[in-house]
Amino acid sequence: MPTVDLVLLVAAHNEEAALPAMHPRLLAVAEALGPRVRVMYVDDGSRDGTWALLSDFVAACPERVGALRLSRNFGKELALTAGLDHVPPGAAVVVLDADGQDPPELVPAMVARWRAGAEVVFGRRSERHGEPLLKRATAAAFYRVINALSDTPIPRDTGDFRLIGPRAVEALRGLRERQRFMKGLFAWVGFRAEPFDYERAPRVAGASKFDYWRLWNLALEGITGFSTVPLRAATYIGLASSLAAFAFGVWIVVRTLLWGDPVAGWPSLMVVIALLGGLQLMALGIIGEYLGRLYLEAKQRPLYIVDEARLPAA
Repeated sequence: MPTVDLVLLVAAHNEEAALPAMHPRLLAVAEALGPRVRVMYVDDGSRDGTWALLSDFVAACPERVGALRLSRNFGKELALTAGLDHVPPGAAVVVLDADGQDPPELVPAMVARWRAGAEVVFGRRSERHGEPLLKRATAAAFYRVINALSDTPIPRDTGDFRLIGPRAVEALRGLRERQRFMKGLFAWVGFRAEPFDYERAPRVAGASKFDYWRLWNLALEGITGFSTVPLRAATYIGLASSLAAFAFGVWIVVRTLLWGDPVAGWPSLMVVIALLGGLQLMALGIIGEYLGRLYLEAKQRPLYIVDEARLPAA
């Protein structure tokens, strides 16, 4: 049997305001679940007092709490990857946000489902308190779009809040792609998964680090990482445009031969040029997105760099 059964994994970036309220709740859950449960934090290059707080947490309870400090801000997806890489072999993992929106008090119920046979138990948001309507609407639209485009079904209305069994953790460690969309990778590894409905709470403190620009880029990572439909769509659009342009050219020739064309077709010519030019640029942009990701993968840089590691006692 492993010395550690379960690790509560939290990635934090500039969460100095939220962590003092979140940590006692995590520690209480860990203590209630037994001595073989640990809490692991990953400081994703914070510039505030996050690391100082985490160091205090570790010093106060070194046998149960550990922390990793990355050398810079690598992003939440890679911070979670670093945490998964440092989980003791054979242990399950519960991924939580540092802002308290995913209530740690629900972890025992997730553990019960895992011990009943589910390898993965993922939180499904029935309510999203404290989030603006636009964010809720765009999130719902994104999950429906990516499921329409991807062959890997990603559960709707889910985040990173989930319990991942030891076999799934080991499978995730083998996925070393650099452009990562963790929600897709969680689904890609498969295994028996069960949903767990819950109401997502407002942040306990501070402000979200994910603005709409970062959410847009994360959506692009998800779509390009799990679907080639945009490339195929560019091909079909190009083919349809070519056929339409050919048909229009035939019509111009026939019209000129039958009735002549005394007036130069400047407006129609400009419309056709602008339409085809726009479609070509769009197709090149789609190809560029995929090519850029191939370029980043080909460089084979490390996924992350650990500046300091203070692991909990085994």
